[in-house]
Amino acid sequence: MGANRIEVNGRRYRWMTDPLVVVCIDGCEYDYLERAAAAGRTPYLAGLLRDGRAFRGEGVVPSFTNPNNLSIVTGVAPAMHGICGNYFYDRAADAEVMMNDPRYLRAGTVLAAFAKAGARVAVVTAKDKLRALLGHDLKGICFSAEKAADATLTDHGIENVIGLVGRPVPAVYSAELSEFVLAAGVKLMEAQRPDLMYLSTTDYVQHKFAPGSEGANAFYAMMDRYFARLDAAGAVLALTADHGMNAKTRADGSPNVVYLQDLLDAWIGAGRARVILPITDPYVVHHGALGSFATIYLDAGACELVRARLAALEGIDLVLSNADACARFELPRDRMGDLVVISGRNVVLGTGVARHDLSGLDAPLRSHGGISEQTVPLLFNRPVRGVEGRAPLRNFDVLDVALNHLAPAAGQSAAMRFAAQ
Repeated sequence: MGANRIEVNGRRYRWMTDPLVVVCIDGCEYDYLERAAAAGRTPYLAGLLRDGRAFRGEGVVPSFTNPNNLSIVTGVAPAMHGICGNYFYDRAADAEVMMNDPRYLRAGTVLAAFAKAGARVAVVTAKDKLRALLGHDLKGICFSAEKAADATLTDHGIENVIGLVGRPVPAVYSAELSEFVLAAGVKLMEAQRPDLMYLSTTDYVQHKFAPGSEGANAFYAMMDRYFARLDAAGAVLALTADHGMNAKTRADGSPNVVYLQDLLDAWIGAGRARVILPITDPYVVHHGALGSFATIYLDAGACELVRARLAALEGIDLVLSNADACARFELPRDRMGDLVVISGRNVVLGTGVARHDLSGLDAPLRSHGGISEQTVPLLFNRPVRGVEGRAPLRNFDVLDVALNHLAPAAGQSAAMRFAAQ
């Protein structure tokens, strides 16, 4: 293997010829891009859509934050890297835990590999829950917008982030948290010009606003300006998402929930089944820990009865055995329950009615987790070559495409061309 390539998790990547910025736009249903562009709010992104540099790809199921971000930065599915949710049941420890500790990661990241080989690498994530995973073994810059004021040179590879960005630390439930990530990316590009930068936003806006709404269009217009600035700075720009987003409501606007633990306790008796909701994380205000993917641990003798009864329920799309679900969605078998349940486009799964606090919902519930939120965009600011026959692309192909399949820069950047129009 030549010195201009590195190999990570069985995939080879060319060395950067220009700075590469990969952005994971949390919760970016493809329709957000098209509706904002059609409204004239995102001239830069509209140009990428017109130029044929945008693709409809697929993310990882469960369509949650942690599994997809780690797939993007490792280039492989959860069956290999091990992160299959935000939250899981650790059989060995007999405990339900957050899956945000690097000890759960089973594969190295492309980011860490490039840094080890001498590249200048920077990672900025919105919420701190992802920072330790994304920064595992990384010799470079890695901090979260949420905890930006606490960043130190020793622990995060950078200090005085607030001074660099010129913004205060935003509220965790705000559009400004994502803007801080992008503003930090632009400032880092200007000040340090990393070879490789990974930026990951938060889906606060997508949980509250549907595609085409003023709240959504204003948010994408904000991002559009930062993307144009990164392009104008000479960066190769690769955009994707961890998952999409859909309304999960009944006709009257109330949450459309199937409470699995309550059902199972009634069917087979309390204490015989454990329902795990992998969407669970420390930030549940905007979704109430309700998503469209669940896994169930239960007595072997009850599996078929439960599978059949759940499959017959309205709003349930799939009920699969551990083996079938892990084969279909490339998940680690030892970190999934005996059954996997996926609900429909407008339905979410809960445990028990009494266990979910929905008092923080100030808008009709929008959430994710199922197959209906698997479609994600992949956009590039240079022409893509040599990916024919690979449809659909996966979000974890984004580094491969950006490093191995983009045409060299020619003439003006996209930002300069669109500014002139």
